[in-house]
Amino acid sequence: MIQARAIVERLEGDHVWVRVSEQAGGCGRCHEPGGCRSVKIAHLFKSPTELFCLPNSIGARPGDPVLISIDDGAPLRAALAGYALSAVLMVVGGGVGAVAGSAADVAVLAGALAGLLLAWACNRLLLRSRRWRNGLCMAVAPACGHAVDEGR
Repeated sequence: MIQARAIVERLEGDHVWVRVSEQAGGCGRCHEPGGCRSVKIAHLFKSPTELFCLPNSIGARPGDPVLISIDDGAPLRAALAGYALSAVLMVVGGGVGAVAGSAADVAVLAGALAGLLLAWACNRLLLRSRRWRNGLCMAVAPACGHAVDEGR
């Protein structure tokens, strides 16, 4: 489970807006001697989004410390579906176009575009799948040592 500490900023219906209160890194050694500082690369062009709207399944209130968590494999699955599937289908489509077409450049371009269109359609189908979306969801839990009081 990948987790980050956060603070509840505000309530909105049955959802909470939480702000990440720590800068998380891959291995957690970013600022230590020998750390790769890879998080700096991720933030090179844009600062990270630290505010998330999540279902309030624990009855948290503004100011409460919480943990937000997501399954270990969820970011990898999302990246593979979003990027790798598109790249693979574009290359395969271009290859099919090169083999099948008489005007090579036009056929390769058409095949690559068809591959991208197929990848887009596959990703749209994945987004409609409740099982797929639930596997990518983040959850809120009370921070260790801070029980959220339901009776407030």
